Amino acid sequence: MKNNNNKYRNTLQKVIRTILFAGLGISAALADETCQSPYMAKIVGQEDFVYVWTLGVEGLGDEQDKLVTVDVNPKSPSYGKVVGSLSVGGRNEAHHSGFTDDRQYLWAGGLDTSKLFIFDVHTDPAKPKLVKTITDFVAKSGGIVGPHTTYALPGRMIITGLSNNKDHGGRTAIVEYTNEGNYIATHWTPTDSNLEGAIKTGKYADGYGYDLRVLPRRNLMLTSSFTGWSNYMMDFGKMLQDPEAMKRFGNTVVQWNLHTKQPKKVFDVPGAPLEIRCAWGENHNYCFTSTALTSKIWLIYEDKDGAWQAKDVADIGEPANIPLPVDISIQSDDNMLWVNTFMDGKTRAFDISDPFKPKQVFEQKIGAQVNMVSSSWDGKRLYFTSSLLANWDKKGTDNEQFLKAYNWDGKQLKEQFAIDFTKEKLGRAHQMVLNAYSLYSANQPALPEKPLMKVALQEQPVATKR
Repeated sequence: MKNNNNKYRNTLQKVIRTILFAGLGISAALADETCQSPYMAKIVGQEDFVYVWTLGVEGLGDEQDKLVTVDVNPKSPSYGKVVGSLSVGGRNEAHHSGFTDDRQYLWAGGLDTSKLFIFDVHTDPAKPKLVKTITDFVAKSGGIVGPHTTYALPGRMIITGLSNNKDHGGRTAIVEYTNEGNYIATHWTPTDSNLEGAIKTGKYADGYGYDLRVLPRRNLMLTSSFTGWSNYMMDFGKMLQDPEAMKRFGNTVVQWNLHTKQPKKVFDVPGAPLEIRCAWGENHNYCFTSTALTSKIWLIYEDKDGAWQAKDVADIGEPANIPLPVDISIQSDDNMLWVNTFMDGKTRAFDISDPFKPKQVFEQKIGAQVNMVSSSWDGKRLYFTSSLLANWDKKGTDNEQFLKAYNWDGKQLKEQFAIDFTKEKLGRAHQMVLNAYSLYSANQPALPEKPLMKVALQEQPVATKR
């Protein structure tokens, strides 16, 4: 298996170099509390649950995608255990999920079937309920395929698409819904043939989509770019051998007017910029993204004249080895950025106290493969999952599927528990979000009555009749 993985990596490096230098002309110079919408309440203390949006695997368990609930409160008797698993029917290429602004519902999408699943997570946070399935997303949106990021705006969910139903390529849009699940509008991403009123600042306007984040105080919305259905549903090895497929990756970040949903600028960010994470400080007007194919950290920032710019500011590992950065997580004090790299199964921490000069300060291997990283608001706990895409995960013994929890003391990660999703017949562990009873205090189970309380009650004077 080791020789196969070396061959897999070598092929990846060779093909990507060829495409980057020749085909695209690109210079070779990553769900957590801190990535949640600023419009919703945060869990600033101890979270009680991690919900893992999980891909079904043929021949494993019930084979369906599911929302898996894990107890993560160290004071709980079921700490580190799966306490719920809610299957949604079939395999939809489960990928990302996000809460509504009131945090009462969780929206989760399937990249293959384009279904959206809405879960009630407030009535009983330990036992989410599937309350609605949207099956007409493609028709309502005007042909958008692959709902990815489901992100909370006031009374709205805004959803990025990855593809379209005409050519299954990367041309796509962002789509608005009400919290109740009613379609509102589709906003197409700028392309060379139709810039939708935006300004093209570099070489590309490819119309691709992936992630979305906002800075309300600056009326800013940003979207990143990945690839279309024809690529993300293809076997990874087959795709690497297809020169045309390797050309079909996004190279842009788009700046939008948050309030009008009007695209303003298209930035060149070559090499598939994936997750976007924005700073939290009230005067920190910048966001980060990382590029999967070129292994760089990019800064999207407001300059002294109030204009937004894009700049690559750091390498991730050895870019020539294509570590394949996937998920990123910014800490709430804006001083550290966690970056996961799928190929080597590592997480890296970068000091971003100077956002223009990130410096790697920590590195640790999490598993044979690793994808998502989620940080608690206080930065003391991190969670990691393993699956990238059903057809892109590693094979054989390297196809580890897990949720792992760690404590972080500022210097080292210490594993607290790990759940083997294959052994538990749950599937491929992809994206995580956190939940807590503190957000719905009336729903927290009553604690057992303490013996001392009983004694105290018994010692109270008893009223006598006169």
